[in-house]
Amino acid sequence: MAIMSWVPVPEGSDFPIQNLPFGVFSRRGELPRVGVAIGEHVLDLHLLTTNGALPPAYWFASGTLNSFLQAGPRVWHSVRGDLTRLLTEERERAKVLPALVPLKEVRLHLPFNVADLLLFQTSLEHATNVGRMFLPPEPEREPLPRIWRHMPVGQYGRASAVAVSGTPVVRPSGQLRGGEVGPTERLDLSAELGYVVGVPSSPPYPLGTSAFPDHVFGMVLVNAWRAWDLMAWEARPMGPFLGQAFLVSVSPWVVPLSALNHARIKQPAQDPPPPGYLLEQDVTGIGVTLDVSLNGTTVSRPEFAGQYWTGPQLLAQSSVTGSPVRTGDLLATGPVGDGGTLLDLTWNGRDPLKLSGGERTFLEDGDTVRITANVPATDGARLGFGEVAGTVYAAVES
Repeated sequence: MAIMSWVPVPEGSDFPIQNLPFGVFSRRGELPRVGVAIGEHVLDLHLLTTNGALPPAYWFASGTLNSFLQAGPRVWHSVRGDLTRLLTEERERAKVLPALVPLKEVRLHLPFNVADLLLFQTSLEHATNVGRMFLPPEPEREPLPRIWRHMPVGQYGRASAVAVSGTPVVRPSGQLRGGEVGPTERLDLSAELGYVVGVPSSPPYPLGTSAFPDHVFGMVLVNAWRAWDLMAWEARPMGPFLGQAFLVSVSPWVVPLSALNHARIKQPAQDPPPPGYLLEQDVTGIGVTLDVSLNGTTVSRPEFAGQYWTGPQLLAQSSVTGSPVRTGDLLATGPVGDGGTLLDLTWNGRDPLKLSGGERTFLEDGDTVRITANVPATDGARLGFGEVAGTVYAAVES
């Protein structure tokens, strides 16, 4: 039988009772604090701890989720259970009603303080496309870097570049080619998901894939904006740097893994089998469907379940050397499928997208990108992540 909340939840809402994603919000004149989305409202968790509806806790009074993330799975599951009870039992309505705030009245903030930003590339389709576009063709060679099928490849980004959805996307400038300096001409989106680490690890001990549910709290929607021409010039000899780290937009809501476990889908066997520290008992993806729109027109709907490398493998790779993972680490998956970037969709600008406002190969000033995602729930409803959106503005003159 479907679980129902006494809080009205419109049909098609991203936030039914089965979801309960965590975020940080404020109203005019108030300090940011932790809340949970339900229907068209946000539930003020700090108020619920002060009025006795939830046990006393310091996690929800601050303007970040980090203390709650660090508390660990026992606390995560206990709070989720308490919230489900409060929002489904009619006798709790009087206690909870004062803590319900209409979403239209609040400002949403970056939900957690980012420790490290790890930008992975987990899509076999995207990696293959990039290889075919940019690597010199060689007979009988797979268009992938030699190590790609042996471990999740990635790079560190700038934690300071992570911003909440709606933050303006100012066209970046930098070195383009031959020392020429100017605004990027190949600005792109990158539709991704990200895993949010809660419980830190203890160095120098690495984490195996089985440690994933004990350390990772949930997932956010990510747009890791890219400037391909800046990246191409700076990629030798040490790989992309500033062209892939100037802005990483994330959704304001963190969806707990416990809300997504029902949507796990068995993955095909990885070939060749990965090394022991990357092995999983059951290799599964999560059945998330993304929707990528440009100026109001959907341009792709990539499926996340087909990503080659999984969340537990990203966590294991992040700590294999003994380097600790920390509360607030964001493990971004890279573009989803072969529809997560305009580079893929236009084949590096060769095949422009035809939109109502004209053709696009890469992003122009004034363009608005909106990415959403949903997961089917067990009872026919759907869960969502909210949105990650951004509008492109002209480069700042130096």
